[in-house]
Amino acid sequence: MENLRDFAISVARRLQDAGFEAVFAGGSVRDQILGRPCDDIDIATSALPEEIRKIFSRTADVGAAFNVILVISDHKENPHTIEVATFRADVGIADGRHPAKVVKATAKEDVARRDFTINGMLFDPIKNEIFDWVGGQEDLQKKIIRSIGDPRLRIDEDHLRMLRAIRFAARFGFEIEKTLWQAIREKASLITKISAERIYDELTKMLTSVHPDQAFEMLADSGLLEFVLPEALAMKGCEQPPEYHPEGDVWVHTMLLLKQCENVSAELAWGCLLHDIGKPPTFSHEPPDRIRFNGHTDVGADMCHTILKRLKAPGQLIDIVAELTRDHLKFKDVPQMRPSTLKRFLRNPNFDLHLKMHRIDCMASHENLTLYHLCQQKLAELPPDILKPAPLVTGHDLISLGFKPGPVFKQILDAVETEQLESRISERELALNFVKKNFKIS
Repeated sequence: MENLRDFAISVARRLQDAGFEAVFAGGSVRDQILGRPCDDIDIATSALPEEIRKIFSRTADVGAAFNVILVISDHKENPHTIEVATFRADVGIADGRHPAKVVKATAKEDVARRDFTINGMLFDPIKNEIFDWVGGQEDLQKKIIRSIGDPRLRIDEDHLRMLRAIRFAARFGFEIEKTLWQAIREKASLITKISAERIYDELTKMLTSVHPDQAFEMLADSGLLEFVLPEALAMKGCEQPPEYHPEGDVWVHTMLLLKQCENVSAELAWGCLLHDIGKPPTFSHEPPDRIRFNGHTDVGADMCHTILKRLKAPGQLIDIVAELTRDHLKFKDVPQMRPSTLKRFLRNPNFDLHLKMHRIDCMASHENLTLYHLCQQKLAELPPDILKPAPLVTGHDLISLGFKPGPVFKQILDAVETEQLESRISERELALNFVKKNFKIS
C-alpha cells in the first residue's frame, strides 16, 4: 500500500498532467522544511471542483462553498484522503471565521489570504520546487510566527487565528512577532464570537501537543484565557500551604503538571489542567491554621462539568475529567483503605489515567512517589479475578429468595461483593445465607 505522501504526489501529478497547476500547501510544506513528520497533506490547484471530479474516480465534497474536494485513494479498507482546494481569494468578512464569499484566484493570491508566513509556502512535488512569496523560510529560521500582511486584518477575517498563533508558537518553540502579539492582545475579546467546539478543539490541540504549559502561559499573557477559560485565571495568586506545595501557587503547580503532559491523551491533559480548579473558590486561611481548600475536589468536579459542557466537549471526556478531579486525593488514603475499597479503586476502568495523573501531580509538588509505587505493587499482587471476582449471588437468586426487583438489588449485591472482596465469603451458599440474615424480604 502506498504511503500518504506517495498518494499526494500521484494526485498532484494527475492534476498537472491534465493541464492544471497543483502544489502542496500549508502545514505539510512547513513540516517538510523543518524535517518533521506530517500526516496531513493538502493540495492547492487551479482546477475547479467539477474538473477535479472528472479526473478522479473517488471524491467527496467537504467544503463546497470554498471549492474544496476530498480525493480518496483506491484502497478499500484504509484509504488515504487528500483535500484538494481550488486557488481562491476571500472577499469580505462574514462572521469572524469565514469570508463573505470566495472567488477563483492565482496561486499568489491564494497565499496572500492565508494566516501565517510559515503556513504560506507552496511546494511542487513534481518539480521539487518551493514557492515562498511571504518569507516563510526566513521566519522558520528566525523561529517567528508572523502574519501574512496586516495582523489585525488577518484576525478580523478569522478570530480563531489568535489561538492558532499561540498553538504554533508553543508547538515549535517560536516567538510571536510583535505586531501580531499586539493585535492579539487588542482583539482578544473577539474570540467569544468563535464557536465553543472550535475553541475546545484548539485548546485540546495545545494540551496534547508539546509545551502545553507555554501555550497556557501565553493564553494568560495575551488576555485570551479570560475569555476562553476564565476559571483558570483564578488559580493565579491562589496560595497553597508551603509544607505540601513548596513550588508555589495553584497556577504554578498546574503549569508544572502541564509541563509533563506532552503528547498525552486529551482526558489526562484536561484532568491535569482542571484537577485543582476547585481550589480558588474553596480557599480559606485562618491563622495559625494552615491554608485549606475544604471540598475542593467535589467543587472542582462540578466545575469540570460546567466548563467542559460550555466548551461542547465530548460527554465521555467530561465524565472522565470530572472523575479524575473528584478522586485525585484518594491516593492519600490507599495505605488505610479496607481491602474492598482498595480493590474497587484499583479496578476502576480509568485507573491507569488516575495513576498517571497522580504521578504527574506528585512530581509537580513534593516529588514523593511512595503511594504511586504502592499502587503499582498492589496491582502486581492482585490478579483480575481477585480484584473483580465472579458474583456469588445474582439478581435471579434474589428473585428466587422472594425479593422484588428495585434499588434494593444493588444494595444487596454490593454488600455481598464487599464480603467477597474482604475475603469473608467465598462460597455461594454462604453468600445466600448472608443475604437472608442481613436483608428483609418486603
